[in-house]
Amino acid sequence: MPATRERADVSAPTPPAAAAPTRAAPRAPLPWRRALVVDAVAETPHARSLVLDVPGWPGHRPGQHVDVRLTADDGYQAQRSYSIASPPEAAGAAGRVVLTVERLEDGEVSPYLAGELRPGDPLELRGPIGGHFVWDVSLGGPLLLVAGGSGVVPLMAMLRHRAAAGGGPPARLLYSTRTLDEALYRDELATLAAGDDALAVVHTLTRAAPPGWSGYRRRIDGAMLAAVAFPPAERPHVFVCGPTPMVEAAASALVELGHDPARVKTERFGPSGPAA
Repeated sequence: MPATRERADVSAPTPPAAAAPTRAAPRAPLPWRRALVVDAVAETPHARSLVLDVPGWPGHRPGQHVDVRLTADDGYQAQRSYSIASPPEAAGAAGRVVLTVERLEDGEVSPYLAGELRPGDPLELRGPIGGHFVWDVSLGGPLLLVAGGSGVVPLMAMLRHRAAAGGGPPARLLYSTRTLDEALYRDELATLAAGDDALAVVHTLTRAAPPGWSGYRRRIDGAMLAAVAFPPAERPHVFVCGPTPMVEAAASALVELGHDPARVKTERFGPSGPAA
């Protein structure tokens, strides 16, 4: 399942199959919709959020994603998947959807979305897609979110939904980035945590730290998760999203700490790139 970065190969676990599955009626294919860019907001030097009006948008759940398609003048098409950053409550009557895109210098789609697209430009998308990596307040908590890099995007949709619902169950976010400047939504996350005693946001930096930094300065590991996560006995809903090496390491560590594997849901980037 895609998160926020352009990638060529992704994988994610799927729920166990039923013992005696029945053949479901085929679903109608999702239609491509013509969206209009109404705003483009810089998040970091390498990422920005695109605010889209999507007529006919059917609504979505926090954690879902969309496919985006670009068509060149000669008819060539390129398609990538991006997680939805906005909560369902933000869609409104106009069908407003927010995508946060990180620019990859060797990417085919992300440089255009993150650098060239302007308000008033059209964009094709289809969705929402995905039903495994989703959470809403009706599912309860506690809620443990573990992110690497732009893997925070679908998790941010969950936190924004939680805030729109008036708080909800206790939640914790452990967020790994190379530097603090690369952390998406840094100010918004700080504001959410400052106004909510039931929400904790913990950063860890893997490359460089600002002067006076007293937080974690390494990749996510078992000791860090043991310190930050809810106890396994509380049976938290766990969502881990980011580069594949980080996701695999974090998910394995959580299971070793005693968390129920069925409650640890993951979404991975492709095989390229180091862990955040």
